[in-house]
Amino acid sequence: MKLYIAEKPSLGRAIAAALPKPQKNHQGYIALANGDIVSWCIGHILEQANPENYNPAFKKWQMAHLPIVPEQWQLKPKAQTRAQLTVLRTLVKQADEIIHAGDPDREGQLLVDEVIDFFKVSVKKKQNIKRLLISDLNLPAVQRSLANLQSNQLFMPLSISALARSRADWLYGINLTRAYTLQGQKAGFNSVLSVGRVQTPILGLVVRRQQEIDHFVAKDFYDVHAHLQTNSQEQFIAKWQPSEACQPHMDEEGRVLNRALAENVVRRIDNQVAEISSVDEQQKKQAAPLPYSLSSLQIDAAKIYALNAKLVLDVCQALYEKHKLITYPRSDCRYLPKEHHAQAKDIIAMLAEADETYAKFAQAADSSLKSKAWNSAKVTAHHAIIPTEKSATKLSLNPFEKKIYFLIVRQYLAQFYPAYQYSQSRIEMLIAGGKFCANAKTPIAQGWKVLFQRAKNKPDKVEQASTEQNDDNFEQRLTQQSLPKLVKGEQILCRHGELISRMTQAPKHFTDASLLSAMTGIARFVSDSEIKKLLRENDGLGTEATRAGIIDLLFKRDYLQRQGKNIHATVVGTSLINALPIAATMPDMTAHWEATLTNISEKKSRYEDLITPLTSTIAQMVKQSEQQSFAQLPKVPFKRKSKAKKQSTWKKSAVK
Repeated sequence: MKLYIAEKPSLGRAIAAALPKPQKNHQGYIALANGDIVSWCIGHILEQANPENYNPAFKKWQMAHLPIVPEQWQLKPKAQTRAQLTVLRTLVKQADEIIHAGDPDREGQLLVDEVIDFFKVSVKKKQNIKRLLISDLNLPAVQRSLANLQSNQLFMPLSISALARSRADWLYGINLTRAYTLQGQKAGFNSVLSVGRVQTPILGLVVRRQQEIDHFVAKDFYDVHAHLQTNSQEQFIAKWQPSEACQPHMDEEGRVLNRALAENVVRRIDNQVAEISSVDEQQKKQAAPLPYSLSSLQIDAAKIYALNAKLVLDVCQALYEKHKLITYPRSDCRYLPKEHHAQAKDIIAMLAEADETYAKFAQAADSSLKSKAWNSAKVTAHHAIIPTEKSATKLSLNPFEKKIYFLIVRQYLAQFYPAYQYSQSRIEMLIAGGKFCANAKTPIAQGWKVLFQRAKNKPDKVEQASTEQNDDNFEQRLTQQSLPKLVKGEQILCRHGELISRMTQAPKHFTDASLLSAMTGIARFVSDSEIKKLLRENDGLGTEATRAGIIDLLFKRDYLQRQGKNIHATVVGTSLINALPIAATMPDMTAHWEATLTNISEKKSRYEDLITPLTSTIAQMVKQSEQQSFAQLPKVPFKRKSKAKKQSTWKKSAVK
């Protein structure tokens, strides 16, 4: 008997639909006509054991017990899914062959593998386990996946990576949460102070940004614009480029702070000859943006529709599991396998028949085009999020589902449009010894950009995702002007100079979109140059599947709060970051760990490369915690019930 073990019931039913009939539904599994069985987990049905499972004395939180480091790690059944574990235990014993059908990522790999290990399946039986990878729940896609089973042994590095992540989170969260909660109690704060491997550096980003804003002092700075006129009466504006001699009067970002210097330039260039020193005009092309990963979709949805990351993830899950309109959504990849291009014609034809805005986009799409998105070498366990071959025409989608589906469809269809073509012009000139420059970008062919222009005059709609709107009129008039045809050595007239007085702006508060962007591109916030070198472009804090939940958790724990679209740290969140060692609040260490986890999954690092140094770091941080105090924490009255609750819910406070 073959036993298919899916990650969740919905996936199990999709697999069964592609297998022999008639079928009979039982409690926790589906029996097939040929005697095979399809069953499922319900997400993780096992969890890391509590500290008190290792030693009853650990039930009471005491500094003397820390750090707690298990010698032999234990898993225990989750109470709410214990019945399904019992079903699987019986089926696994009866099975001659097991097919692993977890989701196509490291957590999906681990949650089935750990169940198999928990049942102490024989080595021989484990070596014969097959892996079924499904990213599209529609029948034709599931049938294709069933015809392409692989050895589960090939995916063990993913499982080891997920196991290392799980244990690292336990070690870090349990020990530092207990240590700092106990220190908080000394200050009268009788509630859990949760510290996590990922959540705390994210909170640190927000706190430090808020502190930068609070301590920001605006400074005046000055630009000089030259208003120019050609011999044929064409007019344009060029901007002064300060020389090295002006450096003493400039800040680290190259802005002139000396008004008298700028005023002197204005006086000198009035009614003077401008000699063209350089003309550069290039024809350029810009390829369509790649299809979405989960994070890139969440960022655009936040910018366009002000939807938070958790909501976007929930909507995507519904579009994937309930409606079967999109492929697997918890993907960190923005590329597609080359063989998927063969399905493009049918998907585009289906979209073209819909009674939606995207139908017009589909009707004009050229399915023969193949963008850089089709690159099998850049696809790992899963590929970019794209629409499936199923039509949404007869489905009743709610407003959120319609919006997210539209974004996914539009991004996919952009792959079948030609490149955006434009002319990039740059003119440099000398006026009274000073260097001035004018730049312009002139569209030649819109290409894929026609898909993103429908809301150009509706700022609350789609166009907002593509670029940040710049409300500085001075910058707009420089970037949006047209430049005349000029040649090197040509002399034109500078009619007059203009002094532009501006003020430096404080950094912006994080929003859902910018915080997600910070998490995915964490190298920008890493201070250690060596760690920065280790990070790849897609290395970040957390994973595609966990980022939304971690941000949501920080709000639930009252570490963060929203003020309009802006995200602020609360007093408790700020106090915790101020009390923690700097290493715990910076992304450097955690970003390094995330890179190590990726390397483990790619067989470039070992489990011990993460856990061994982490254990040493935790011991040092626990010791440091005894010297910390929480002077700013609000006093929370001690309640017996809250203490009992704290002891029983330690695990909820010790995640990432």
